[in-house]
Amino acid sequence: MNREKVISIIKSSVEVKQNLLADEKLLKTIIDITDAWCNSLQNGGRILFCGNGGSAADAQHIAAELSGRFYFDREPLDAEALHVNSSYLTAVANDYSYDEVYSRMVRAKGKKGDVLAGISTSGNSSNVIKAMEQAKKQGMLVVAMTGEKGGKMRECCDYLINVPSNDTPRIQECHIMVGHILCELTEEQLFKKNA
Repeated sequence: MNREKVISIIKSSVEVKQNLLADEKLLKTIIDITDAWCNSLQNGGRILFCGNGGSAADAQHIAAELSGRFYFDREPLDAEALHVNSSYLTAVANDYSYDEVYSRMVRAKGKKGDVLAGISTSGNSSNVIKAMEQAKKQGMLVVAMTGEKGGKMRECCDYLINVPSNDTPRIQECHIMVGHILCELTEEQLFKKNA
């Protein structure tokens, strides 16, 4: 029984990736996001990430790949996950509300030309949506990574990666894959001579 379950889970994961691979619109969106990230970074901008739970882990992971390194040694890129300061996060959640934790940080750190990437499998995380709305007010470019339906985030982003699934673990697996693709393409585009 356990072997069959393992096989079933892997097949399900592969199927979602195959559906993503077959979606020309999503493939083009990934390329467009890469260009937007590179344009922002080349012009002194930064990429901010936010999400909750597993999506917060993905936000931190992707930011680390950009600010550290991905495939080769190169200059660090200005990328940050907005939840990593636990004192800030708990203070704002306590003094205001959890819905405000990301939007306040966007107000403090974001500027016109920066990028905010919001990650939520449902697309309905209110604190991420508030951050996206704040980012738009400040002239930032907004990227959303969600599940198939896109949720409310669909309406407040410039670019949408809506993974063709409604299964949270499968969506998250694709989010980190797409994040890795974006990091690889961004690194290559900005540092071609080192590639």
